[in-house]
Amino acid sequence: MIANVYETDFHAWTQQQAQLLKAGKLAEANLDHLIEELESMGASERRELQNRLKILMARLLRWEYQPEYRSRSWSATLKERRLSLPDLLEENPSLKSLLQTRLKKAYPLSVLLAVKETNLDESTFPESCPYSLDEIFRLDFHPGESAG
Repeated sequence: MIANVYETDFHAWTQQQAQLLKAGKLAEANLDHLIEELESMGASERRELQNRLKILMARLLRWEYQPEYRSRSWSATLKERRLSLPDLLEENPSLKSLLQTRLKKAYPLSVLLAVKETNLDESTFPESCPYSLDEIFRLDFHPGESAG
């Protein structure tokens, strides 16, 4: 019955599993699916980190390579994106150790996003990320401008 609920009503299944765990009824819990879901949750947080880095780097590339379009709105977008990263890392401190790896994985995707949004040729952008983690997180860093 529990396995069927997992397949047909995931929310109900999660509530059942929570009740079984609270009651200490581990033998009745669907441990295989619980483990699978917990592992999936961790992967989801890693993907979220990479996605946030990708979008932020694409915005930094746009800022640097399309200076004629810079505006207060673009600057605010950079700030908003930068402020969202520490929130994610505060909620998931273990992700900090993955920043450099996820940055390397996210950068090629950020280039493709920048190409899509700017209509510039892919070869316009550096092959590897030109920004350090410090620069990516620093609110006053705007590539192509002198330090503020």
